Amino acid sequence: MDKEERYQKLKDIIKIYLPEDVSVGDISEESHFINELNINSANLVDIILDVEDAFDITLENDDMDQMQTVKNALEIIELKLSSK
Repeated sequence: MDKEERYQKLKDIIKIYLPEDVSVGDISEESHFINELNINSANLVDIILDVEDAFDITLENDDMDQMQTVKNALEIIELKLSSK
């Protein structure tokens, strides 16, 4: 799976949890989950769980704390996949 495929898969996960005032088109690599995409902390936990399932990885608390933007999430996913 290349970087673009991972990005698209992550966007597909995120869009489920977007509030009504945010569209899928608003998602970019630089998007901050809470500040820009208006995703609340409960939904952020759901996104993390879905990411673990979709990419077959386990995220530690430190990983979750670092996952502030879409780009952070992609970097963590890539790191976890490369260490498998």
